[in-house]
Amino acid sequence: MQFKDEKAIYIQIAEFVMEKILTGEWLPDQKIPSVRDLGGELEVNPNTVMRAYDMLQQQDIIYNKRGLGFFVGGVARDSVMNLKKRQFIEVELPQFFHNLNLLGISMEEINSYYQKQK
Repeated sequence: MQFKDEKAIYIQIAEFVMEKILTGEWLPDQKIPSVRDLGGELEVNPNTVMRAYDMLQQQDIIYNKRGLGFFVGGVARDSVMNLKKRQFIEVELPQFFHNLNLLGISMEEINSYYQKQK
């Protein structure tokens, strides 16, 4: 995983976990890598992974079984989907529309590009 400077590492780790859930790689009630294991895999301090796991736990995306580790929440995929949609609509979409206006790109052009990507 390549970390980007503009965003805190623990947030990027949380996004990594959410992507695993969205793609179906990590399923509901499945055990996820321990804090130490994921820290080792990503070459980051385990405290940074713990911070990401804490954030995800507060959003009911993952849960902790004391002594057993962390697991994907039962409705985690829906929770992640709703969170990501809200972020996209509130943060990315306004910037997208701003760029469309600046560059004079019509919605018809966007639709044409979109149809080619399908």
